[in-house]
Amino acid sequence: MLDLKAMREDPGRVRDAMRRRGDEHAERLVEDTLRADETRRRLIREVEILKAERNAASKAIAAAKKAGEDASTQIEAMRGVAGRIKALDADLAGTEAGIRDNLLHIPNLPDPRVPPGEEGEGPTIATWGTPRRDDIPPHWELGATHGHTDGRGARLPGGRTPVLDLERGAKISGTGFPMLVGGGARLSRALVQFMLDLHVREHGYLEVLPPFVVSRDSMRGTGHIPKFEDDAYRTDPDDLFLVPTAEVPLTNLHRGEILADDDLPLAYVAHTPCFRREAGAAGRDTRGLLRVHQFDKVELVRVCRPDESEEQLELLTGHAERVLELLELPYRRVLLPLGDLGFANAITYDLEIWAPGVEAWLEVSSCSSYTDYQARRADIRYRPGPGARPAYPHTLNGSALALARLIVVLLETGYRRGEGILLPQILHSYLGFDRLELCR
Repeated sequence: MLDLKAMREDPGRVRDAMRRRGDEHAERLVEDTLRADETRRRLIREVEILKAERNAASKAIAAAKKAGEDASTQIEAMRGVAGRIKALDADLAGTEAGIRDNLLHIPNLPDPRVPPGEEGEGPTIATWGTPRRDDIPPHWELGATHGHTDGRGARLPGGRTPVLDLERGAKISGTGFPMLVGGGARLSRALVQFMLDLHVREHGYLEVLPPFVVSRDSMRGTGHIPKFEDDAYRTDPDDLFLVPTAEVPLTNLHRGEILADDDLPLAYVAHTPCFRREAGAAGRDTRGLLRVHQFDKVELVRVCRPDESEEQLELLTGHAERVLELLELPYRRVLLPLGDLGFANAITYDLEIWAPGVEAWLEVSSCSSYTDYQARRADIRYRPGPGARPAYPHTLNGSALALARLIVVLLETGYRRGEGILLPQILHSYLGFDRLELCR
């Protein structure tokens, strides 16, 4: 969340930031919060004055009683003061609750580098490789006709074991829950293992296997609720949420803690399934694996000192790009514009890879800095030096990478008529085979 003190001292900066985002609701929340903050400070002053009066009255009553004088008038007056204090305390508590609720709904301040524009209008910052532009079948056709048999000839009934079995996945759980079989399941597992090994051994991340359900406080800490609660899968009656991304448990590892300066920067990596209702995406790119409710993802999270934030974002993004380069997949890095910037994000790079079968650039990674926005919500602090006042670090995260669309592009890019689907060399030792073949 935003710093209320900074908002009070420089309201113009916050107003301009919400205006840049084009978020009129947030602009109104900012104004409401500033007015409520004035009310809060006035109530605090009034309570302090009344408490001083009450303390003075208590001393006068004690002195009168000691002198054997009648103190009933002072006692009655003090009761009136106590009643006024109680009423003001209730008003103060309500005002502070309203301020906190507003702050939970006000988005982060965008980085000055974020350009104007809407979704799809962000500038391309860098490119790598040459996208394939051949006439290639889409992945849902390739996945239904190509596969690799695992084990000692084990197959699905009927003798064919394709990579994708979307029909049985839908039968089990409904649309948006794809099922990978045989070589597809092996491919998914190999990708996860390869990415974890790369990030731990070469990039220096600490691997974590977190819980796959998280608390409301954890979701609130990363900014996923209250704004995006409709997109989450919630369990009842225990009010836990299936992880929408490993960003949530990894960022909340240090919720409520004060870290030492020597601890920073921290770097964590985790593989989890991810669950998203995609409530606002009905009818958009739902064919095959393009937009699903469950997918696997390897996530990177970094926690750093504020003055290292820009450098850390470049480092993290480079780690995600390294995965694509080793997989021999051409990509482009896009700087998201204001109209496409996430609620809690200050700046985001999207990494997109070309899917020749569906003729589209697909996002497989978003690498973002959240400045101190998430740290404030989750009360993550660090002590810059011995005896120094605790400060808020910056948090960053990025997918490295999300599997569903990665598999889309591997299938479509690797397809060679008459040869099958050739897979990147870096995966051969993980898979035990080098291609997916036409099912006979």
